[in-house]
Amino acid sequence: MSPKLDLSLISNELKTHILAEALPHIQRYHGKTVVVKYGGNAMTEQRLKQGFARDAVLLKLLGINLVLVHGGGPQIDRALQKIGKQRVFVQGIRVTDAETMSVVEWVLAGEIQQEIVSLINHYGGQAVGLTGKDGGLIRARQMLAPDQERVGEFLDVGHVGEVEVINPAVIKALLSGAFIPVISPIGFDDDGASYNLNADWVASRLATILNAEKLLIMTNIAGVMDKQGELLTDLSASQIDALFADGAISGGMLPKIRAALDAAKSGIPAVHIMDGRIEHSLLLEILTEQSLGTVIRSH
Repeated sequence: MSPKLDLSLISNELKTHILAEALPHIQRYHGKTVVVKYGGNAMTEQRLKQGFARDAVLLKLLGINLVLVHGGGPQIDRALQKIGKQRVFVQGIRVTDAETMSVVEWVLAGEIQQEIVSLINHYGGQAVGLTGKDGGLIRARQMLAPDQERVGEFLDVGHVGEVEVINPAVIKALLSGAFIPVISPIGFDDDGASYNLNADWVASRLATILNAEKLLIMTNIAGVMDKQGELLTDLSASQIDALFADGAISGGMLPKIRAALDAAKSGIPAVHIMDGRIEHSLLLEILTEQSLGTVIRSH
């Protein structure tokens, strides 16, 4: 655990400067919506979880409308391991049979979501947990993975879905009050079947439909790296295409980059893939000039 900072050691002049620096950022984001994909170390380390919850409460009190979408891949893996079920991936997609889907729902909507809600409420906020079923929030359809060995054919990966329609009414109703929505990436079809959704894409689609001022995608690394391991602080669509082509972007970063780029192309003014391992990264990214990752631009 980090040592507690003794604020008495900081001069009043420096304290005033820090608070004054936040003013233009508060003015910019007051009354605006910021969508956060909450994941990585920030969602697993206790110190970072507590700091994130406090930061969310502070930003809401400053008049900034936060919408949180959380992930949970590692937690799902651990839960499957406990029941003796092997995880299976095809082309990077988790094969999700009915038993796995029940575990996904329990971990995401039962365990992770409720912990986030409880922490925010503990620090004086008013968080409300949602899945795609609540208020008809997310209607999904089954996603079929292209078969790389047989052109034109698809693989059935079970209860894995993609967003079809988002109805933001319930989120807007919550944001008009003092509430912070906490959304588990689970969608439902017209027959009530549930689907495991990619949290990065849910956050991207929500940011677009809510006309968010900012989309933040928290991850376990400093941002997007080149092949030499250097941080790329600013990326355009054409630069991203080049990184895809030479293999610099692969694995788990692929959906994050694609989701971020889609949001940027849809008109979100600021889209960031940011380092969630840094304490109070949410405050630093929104209320200061500090940049903690990679800015994604459409041009």
